[in-house]
Amino acid sequence: MPTEVSSQSASELPSLDSEYRLSQDQIEQYRRDGFILLRGVCSPEEIRPYRDAIFDATMGHNRETRPLEERDTYGKAFLQVMNLWTFDDRVCGFTLAKRFARIAAQLMEVDRVRLYHDQALFKEPGGGHTPWHQDQFYWPLTTDRAITMWMPLVDISEVMGSMTFAAGSQENGFVPISTEISDASESYFDRYVREKNYPLKTSGGMNAGDATFHSGWTLHRAPGNVTDRVREAMTIIYFPDGTPVAEPVNDFQRADHKTWLDAIEPGLPAGGKLNPILWP
Repeated sequence: MPTEVSSQSASELPSLDSEYRLSQDQIEQYRRDGFILLRGVCSPEEIRPYRDAIFDATMGHNRETRPLEERDTYGKAFLQVMNLWTFDDRVCGFTLAKRFARIAAQLMEVDRVRLYHDQALFKEPGGGHTPWHQDQFYWPLTTDRAITMWMPLVDISEVMGSMTFAAGSQENGFVPISTEISDASESYFDRYVREKNYPLKTSGGMNAGDATFHSGWTLHRAPGNVTDRVREAMTIIYFPDGTPVAEPVNDFQRADHKTWLDAIEPGLPAGGKLNPILWP
């Protein structure tokens, strides 16, 4: 699938297939809160070369060139490039890593895991906040177990755009008035979180190679980046093998249905050419 040939061979990058051990308490914490922060999912020696590969692929394929002041709230939140693994072979070892997929399987409490897509999210210096939202608003998947891994590629402080979660908010699933990442989602969910009295928990400062995992229905946001450094983060979305494709309910899901899921008929198991089984 990848077509670019990098100056550094993919075979020279560290393998990310070894096991990261989770305790039963951590699995139960994720089940309760809808997210978990895991330290040292990648070592500094592992994350460094992948950071270089992901940075090159992201900046080489970024199409956002407007100054921050000319963008809307979503555009100010981050630079975004998806499915890097399909056009830079160095990223494959990261996106397709068995280590990450096994963690996802354990937290989702399923036996087999597929890739939905990867996504680089780079919050520029002076970049705006990421409003409250639910990831699964964008995904035409019939499941309450889909999960996102969010990993900084550089050491970050809380004021660079570290994540805040509304603990337990996944229990209510899709919030019907949910909308795309925007000022509207920030305003609505800010009231919603207060009314539901969800505890707010931040991942705070994170080292490169730490990671959060959160449910597709867990409400989350991130502050703006007030530093002079880019907050470089990479995400990978996973879903259980056998998950039926949902009938798309908005334009974003219709686009995802076509792009990521090969327009597979709703009701049939999701699993197009971009959704390989990553675990086991």
